[in-house]
Amino acid sequence: MSTETVLSEYASDISALRLGDAEEAGGKGANMGELVAAGLPVPPGFVLLRGSYLASMRAGGVDTELAALHREALAQVDNGARLSELCRRMQSLVFAAGVSDDVRDQLLNSYRRLGTDCVVAVRSSATGEDGRDASFAGMNRTLTNVTGEDALLQAVKQCWASLFSPRVLTYRATRGFTADPAMAVVVQEMIASERSGVAFTSDPSTGDPDHVVIEAALGLGEVVVSGKVQPDTYVVDKNSLQVIEVKVGQQAFKIERGPEGRDVVVELDAAQGQARVLDDSSLRRVAELAIAVEAHHGCPQDVEWAIASGKTWLVQARPITTLGTAARDPGADGVLLRGLPAAPGAASGKVRVLRTPEEGARLVDDEILVAPMTNPDWLPAIRRSAALVTETGGMTCHAAIVARELGVPCVVGARDATGVLHDGQTVTVDGGRGTVSNVSAGGIDRQPRVTGVSAPGAPAAAVAVAETTGTKIYVNLAIPDTAEAVAAQDVDGVGLLRAEFMLTEALSGRHPRDLIANGEQAKLVDAMVVSIGRIASAFGTRPVIYRATDFRSNEFRGLRGGEAYEPVEHNPMIGYRGCYRYISEPHLFALELEALARVREQNPNVHLMIPFVRTRWELEACLSLVDGSPLGAQRGLHRWVMAEVPSVMYWLPEYIGLGVDGVSIGSNDLTQLVLGVDRDSDICAELFDESDGAVLDAIGQIVATARKHRITSSLCGQAPSTNPSFTEHLVRMGITSVSVNPDAAAATRRAVAAAERRLLLESALAVNRR
Repeated sequence: MSTETVLSEYASDISALRLGDAEEAGGKGANMGELVAAGLPVPPGFVLLRGSYLASMRAGGVDTELAALHREALAQVDNGARLSELCRRMQSLVFAAGVSDDVRDQLLNSYRRLGTDCVVAVRSSATGEDGRDASFAGMNRTLTNVTGEDALLQAVKQCWASLFSPRVLTYRATRGFTADPAMAVVVQEMIASERSGVAFTSDPSTGDPDHVVIEAALGLGEVVVSGKVQPDTYVVDKNSLQVIEVKVGQQAFKIERGPEGRDVVVELDAAQGQARVLDDSSLRRVAELAIAVEAHHGCPQDVEWAIASGKTWLVQARPITTLGTAARDPGADGVLLRGLPAAPGAASGKVRVLRTPEEGARLVDDEILVAPMTNPDWLPAIRRSAALVTETGGMTCHAAIVARELGVPCVVGARDATGVLHDGQTVTVDGGRGTVSNVSAGGIDRQPRVTGVSAPGAPAAAVAVAETTGTKIYVNLAIPDTAEAVAAQDVDGVGLLRAEFMLTEALSGRHPRDLIANGEQAKLVDAMVVSIGRIASAFGTRPVIYRATDFRSNEFRGLRGGEAYEPVEHNPMIGYRGCYRYISEPHLFALELEALARVREQNPNVHLMIPFVRTRWELEACLSLVDGSPLGAQRGLHRWVMAEVPSVMYWLPEYIGLGVDGVSIGSNDLTQLVLGVDRDSDICAELFDESDGAVLDAIGQIVATARKHRITSSLCGQAPSTNPSFTEHLVRMGITSVSVNPDAAAATRRAVAAAERRLLLESALAVNRR
C-alpha cells in the first residue's frame, strides 16, 4: 500500500500492509501484513492506523496537553509518585477525548466486514513496538474475546490509554524514545485456541541459530507468555526438523473462551496437566511456520502461534531483541536464565536441583539451591545454600523474604530453572540483577563465594555518619538465626516479627490440628518459646511486635495432614485467615498466646499484633480471647492491629476504643485491596503502586486517626527505603515508625532523616516569613 493511501485512511486491512507501513500501522500491524504477504496463515483482521489516534486526540482538544505532560513524564521516570500522577492524568485525557466521529465510522465499517458481532482480539501496535531494537513485549494493552461495536470502541480507547502507563513510559525513557507516542490498533478474529504457545527461531538461552525452541500449553496462549504455568518446552533441529529434546511441563489449568464470551479458567486433572501438549507432527508444523517467518524477515523471530480445529495460525511475530551478541557468541555473557531480582548479592557454586523440601538432605553446604518454588518447609535448606533460584514467585514470596533476611542472593520467577540447570553445574547467581550465569566460560572462581552484599549483621559503624531520626526505624524479621546480628545494627526494634516461619519449623511441617489430635501441642509451644525468646532477648528493651500467624488456607493445606482440616478456597488471599480464623479456631490461637505469655515473663518487650482485621465484632471477640488468656493478664502488653483491609480506615477509632494502642500498615495488602489488583499478577503488575493517590490517601487517613488518638502508627514494606518521595509522604503525615528488611534499614534511616530535615527547614522558613 502506498504512503499516500495510508495517510488518507484511518483503517487498513492487514493484508494490504508491509513493513514500510510500520510508522502508520505500528510494528505489530506491519509484521502481520508481512506474514500475509509471505502466504502464512494469519487470522483475518484490520489495523486502525496511527493517524486515527492523532485525529481523535486533536478532535478532543487534548493533543497539546498530552504532549506537554508526556515530556514531563519522561523526565520523572525516577520519581514513582509523580510519574504515576502524570500517567493517570494522560490516560484520563485519552478517555475524555474518545474516538472521533470520522475515525469511529471507519473503525466500525471495518469491523462489520469481519462478520456480525465477530469475536476479536484487540492489540496495541505502538510506533517502535516489535522492532529489532525494542520489543515492547507485553507493555501495552491486549484485549481478547471482544464482541460487539460498543465493546470494540472501549477496547480501542484502552489500547490508546496504555501508551501512558508508568511501565511504558519508563521503558521508552530507558530506550531513548522521546518523541510523542502514538498508537495503531490491530483488530483480528479470535482463534479459539485448543493449544498455543511461542516459538523462537534461535535458542533464547544460548543464541544457537540452529535450534527452534517451542513452548506450548493447552488453551489460550496467555498462560505461556505471562508465565502462569510451566509449559512444555521442545527443541527442534532447524535443518532436519527432528525433535532434539522434549520437556513436559505441568499445567494445573487452562484458559478458554466461555459460553458468555469471556475468558474462563478450566481446571485440569493430573493426567491432562502432565500430558505432552504437541505431538511430533504438530511440532514440525509449528517449527516450519516459525522458520518461514524468519526466512521472510531475515532475522531470528519470536512467534506466537495457536492451533484450533486442526489448523495452525500465526497470531504475532517480532524480532528477538534479547539475543544481542549472544546469538553470535553464546559465551559472551553466559546468562543461562533471567528472573526477578529478589535478594541482593552474587554467589558462585555448584547447582543442586531439589523438587520438594524433603530432599533437603541432598543439599551440600554452599551449593546453589534450585527449586520450583519454596515455602517455610524449605528454610533449613535455604540456610545452608550459597544462593537460591526458584521458577515461580514474586518479591513478597517466601523465598524472597527468607533470602533477604539471611543475606542469601536470590532470583525468583526464573521459568524452567529446574530443567535448564542440573546438579553439579557451576553457576553464578546475581540476586541484584536477576540472572543465573554459566561461570565456566568466564573463568570465575569455582569455589563457592558470596560477593556484593554485606551480611545482615554488618555493624552500624560501617555507615560513615550515624543519622538520628525522630521517626523510629524498625526491622522485619521471620527467623531467629539472624536476630543477634540484626539487633547489633542501628535499629529501634522489630516492627514485624512474622510467626509463619517459626511456626512451620516448630510444627516440623505438620498441620497444628494434627499435632493437637495427637496430644503433642506442648512441643509446639516449647519450640515457639525458644524461637521468639531468642529474638526478644537479642533486642533487649527495644520493642518486638509479634504478628500472630497469618497462614492462608492454601498454605495450611500444604502442611502434612492439612487436607483433612483446611477448606478449598478459590481466593484464599481474602478468605479464611487472620483475625477471623482466631475466633473460629480459638484452640489454635490459644497455643500462640501461651507461648507469648511465657516469653514475656523474661522479655516484656514482646507485644502482640493481630493481622487482617476486617470488622469491629471479630476484633472484639479476638481481644476477648487475649484478655482471657495468661497473656492478657500481663502488665504492659501492647495490642496492635495490622491495617491491610480498607475497612480499617472506618473502624480504627472503634478499635482504639477496644484497647488497641498501635497500628501497622501492611502496604502490600492495603495496595492490593484498595486498587483491586493481585500483587503477584504479572499481567497487572503496572497497576500495583503503593504511591497511587488512593493508597496514599488511605495511609494518610490511618496515620491521621492514630495521631488524633495518640497511638503508635507504623508501615511495613520496602517502599520507604527505595522511594524517597514515598518516605517524605509518610514523614509529613506524622507516622511514628517504619519497618523494613534488615538490609534496607540504613538506607531507610538516611531517607527518613533527609525528609525530617526538609520539614524542619520549611518550618523555620515559614516562621521567618511571618
